[in-house]
Amino acid sequence: MGALHLMPGTTFSNAEELGDYDPKRHASLTLRELERYIALEVVGSCHQSIHSGLGRPPIAVWREDEGEIPLRLPQDRMRFWLTFLPEEERTLRPDGIHLFGLRYWSPALSADVGRSKRRLLVKYDPRDMSRVFVRRPSGNFVEARYADVTLPSVTLREAQTARRTLLEKGRREVDMRSIIRTAMAQRELVEVAAKKTAAARHAKARGSKSKVDDGGWGSLRGVDSSKPVPFVEDAN
Repeated sequence: MGALHLMPGTTFSNAEELGDYDPKRHASLTLRELERYIALEVVGSCHQSIHSGLGRPPIAVWREDEGEIPLRLPQDRMRFWLTFLPEEERTLRPDGIHLFGLRYWSPALSADVGRSKRRLLVKYDPRDMSRVFVRRPSGNFVEARYADVTLPSVTLREAQTARRTLLEKGRREVDMRSIIRTAMAQRELVEVAAKKTAAARHAKARGSKSKVDDGGWGSLRGVDSSKPVPFVEDAN
C-alpha cells in the first residue's frame, strides 16, 4: 500500500494525509493499468526485495521450499474464482437471464426453463459483463454469454451509466443494444477527453519554469527517475 500511495492520483490513507492534494487532477491510470502496476509491484519488487521478517527475498524462500511443501490448490479453480465474484439472484426466463438491463443465454439453461420457480444465483465480473455464471438447480455453474454475442464487452459501471442515460432521455423500454452502443460511445468520449487533458497537462508542464510540481505531488519525490531500475521477468 505504501507503493500505491506514491502513484499519481492516490487518495492517501486518510483526509489528514490527503490535505490539499487533488487526486482527480493527477489520476492517469485506467483500472486495467492499475491492476498491472500492482502485479508488477508484487512480482518485480516485493518478491525480489529483502523481507524484514525473513531476512531474504520472498521469492528465494519460496523457491527453496516449494519442492518440500505440498501446495493446496483448489480442486475446481473456476468454482474457487467464482466465490470471490459479486452475485445476484434472478429468475430464469424463457429468453434467458436478465441482469442490469443485459440479457444472457446458454444452451445449457434450456433444460431448466419452466422447471422451477426458484430464483437462480448469478455470479458476474464487474470488469467484464459479456458473460455471467449461473448456478443451475443441480448446483453446477454454467457460463452464459450475451444473448447477442456480437456486442462488445463493457464494465458494470459503463452498463449502468448508459442505462441511466437512456432512461433520463425518456426511454422507458431500454434494449440491450442501446445500452451497449451508448456505453461504447461514452467510453470513446472519456478516452478522447483523457487524451486531450493529458496533452494539455504535458504542454503546461513543458512551459513551466519548474520541472517538478512539489506542491501538487504529481511526481514521485525522492526518486531518481533518470536511473532506470532493471526488471527481469522470469520466463518460467
